[in-house]
Amino acid sequence: MRAGRIAPFMVLGGATLLGGWFLQEGVAREENVYSQVRLFQEVVDYVSDQFVEEVDRGDVYQAAIDGLLDELGDPNTSFISARAYENVRIQTQGDYGGVGLEVLPRDGRVTVMNPIPGTPGARAGIRPGDWFVTIDGRDVEGVDVDAVVELLRGEPGTSVEVGMGRPGVADPIPFELERAEILLRAVPFAERLEGDIGYVPLQSFSRTAHDEIRAAVDSLGAETLRGLILDLRGNPGGLLEEGIGVTELFVGDESTVVETRGRGAGQSARYEASGRPAFPGLPVVVLVDGRSASASEIVAGALQDYDRGVLVGTTTFGKGSVQTLFPLSGGNVLRLTTARWYTPVGRLIDQDAEDESRGIDRGVIALTGAAFPIAAERERPVFRSMAGRPLYGGGGIVPDVEVMPDTLTTVELGAYRALYRGGGGFTAALFNHVVDLIQKRPGLSEDFPVGPAEMAALRSDLESAGVELEDAVFEDASRYIRYQLEREIALQAFGEAGQFRRLMRYDRQLMRALDVMNEATTMRALIASAREAEGAVVVEEAPTAIAEASDSVPESR
Repeated sequence: MRAGRIAPFMVLGGATLLGGWFLQEGVAREENVYSQVRLFQEVVDYVSDQFVEEVDRGDVYQAAIDGLLDELGDPNTSFISARAYENVRIQTQGDYGGVGLEVLPRDGRVTVMNPIPGTPGARAGIRPGDWFVTIDGRDVEGVDVDAVVELLRGEPGTSVEVGMGRPGVADPIPFELERAEILLRAVPFAERLEGDIGYVPLQSFSRTAHDEIRAAVDSLGAETLRGLILDLRGNPGGLLEEGIGVTELFVGDESTVVETRGRGAGQSARYEASGRPAFPGLPVVVLVDGRSASASEIVAGALQDYDRGVLVGTTTFGKGSVQTLFPLSGGNVLRLTTARWYTPVGRLIDQDAEDESRGIDRGVIALTGAAFPIAAERERPVFRSMAGRPLYGGGGIVPDVEVMPDTLTTVELGAYRALYRGGGGFTAALFNHVVDLIQKRPGLSEDFPVGPAEMAALRSDLESAGVELEDAVFEDASRYIRYQLEREIALQAFGEAGQFRRLMRYDRQLMRALDVMNEATTMRALIASAREAEGAVVVEEAPTAIAEASDSVPESR
C-alpha cells in the first residue's frame, strides 16, 4: 500500500521538476528563435543597402523563401504566387485555356507526364518524357513548374513556341502550339472487348471521375460483363475524394480506402468507403505503370489490399503525399506537404524522390515514343492482403504481374534519334500526310492497310517536306514509323476509341491483362492465380534499349 501511495507522488514530483525545466527551455528556445529572426533581418538590411550592386529587397525575401522550401528536399512543396494560383482552379474545375500537357518538376526540368489526347500538345506530337527547354525563346530549364505553366497558358487561339528536349535526341525539337480551351474528361471512352470484358481508361481524377467511371461501366452492360479492365496508366492523380469515390465502386461500405499520417492538427485520418459498392462482384484487373501516381495509387493499392483487383503492368510512381494550401498575404499560397498516404494494410505509397531504387537515371523508349522508368531491383518489405497473399511496400504500388511495354531495340533507338535530329519536322510532316490521306479516302475503314505502299507514300511526303532520311535510318525505324502512321490515321479518322481499337494489338500490357481475365472468370479465381506466383513477380519483357540521358524519364504526380 505504501509503495502504491509513494509512486504517484514521485511521478508528480518528477513532473513538477521537468515542467520547470521545460519552461526554462521554452523561454531559451523562444529567445534563440528571436535572435535568429533578428540576425536574418540584419543580413537582409545589409545586402539591400550596402551590396555593391542594387538589390531589390522583395527579391531577397523571395530568394530566402525559395531557399527554405528547397532545403526541405520535397518537390511537391512550393510557394505559389497569386497569379500562378489560378492553376489550382484548373486542377479542381477541369477546364482552362492552354496546350493540354500534364507537367511536373523532374531533376530541375519541367517534364511532360502526359499529353491530354485531342489537345494541341498531343496533336503536335509532344510525348511523355519530353521536357521544356525554351518557351517563346526564353530558356526555361531550371525554372519553377508554376512559372512554366503560366507561360503556356493564354487566350484560346493564340500561339506559343516551345523547344522540347526528348530522350535520345541531341537538340531541342521546336513546336508551335495554338492554345485552346481544354476540357478535361476523366473517361474519354469505354469499350466492350471480346469475351465480354469491359475496358475503361481513367485519365485523371477530376471532379467527375467517380460519376464517369460508373456511367462508363453501366454503359457497357455491367450486369453482363465477365470482368473489367481499369486502365490507370499515365494517370497523374487529382482529387483525393474522387480517388476514394472510384474505390468505393468496388469495395464494401466502411472499408478503409487510404490513411494519412502527418504531424499537424487534422493531418492524420482514415478515409472510408461509404454506401454499398456499385460493382461488388465484378472481377477487376487494373493496368498501372511508372506514370500512375497519387490518386491512381490510392485506388490500385486499395483494390490490391482488399483482393478486389489484380494489378498488371509496372510499379507505379510513388507519389503518396498530401499537400495542404495555406493562404498567405497578398493572395499568395504556400503548398506544403503535410502528410503521407498509406494503403489499408499499411503500405507507404510515397517514395523518396532521391531514392536511387527508382531507376530514374535510366529509361526505355516504348514503341509509342514515350519514355518509361526502369525500377531498380531492391529488397522491399512484405505485407499481406486481406486474403493473405504477399504484397510489396517500400514506395509505389508493385503489380501482381509485371509486364514491360513493347520497347525499341538498340538499333531502333539509334534510328529514332536520327529521325528527330532535325527537330519536329517528322511529326509535322506525318500529321499533314495523314490529313491529306483522310481527305482523299473518305471511306477509310478501321482495318486500313499500312504496308509497303503506304510507307513509301509517307516517305515521299517526308522528303517533300524537307525531312531527309537515309535508307538505313528509315528501314531501322520502320516499326516505329509504321506504328506512328497507324496511330495518327486512327486518331484523326476514328477518334480516341478508334485509335485504341486499332493499336490494342501492340499493347503487351493490355494483352496480358486480357489473358489474366480469360484464365479466370471470377475474382476468387483471379486472386488464386496471383497467389500461385507467391514469392515471385511474373515478369514479361521484350528486348529494350536503354536511354542514357539522366533526365529522360517522366515523373507522375
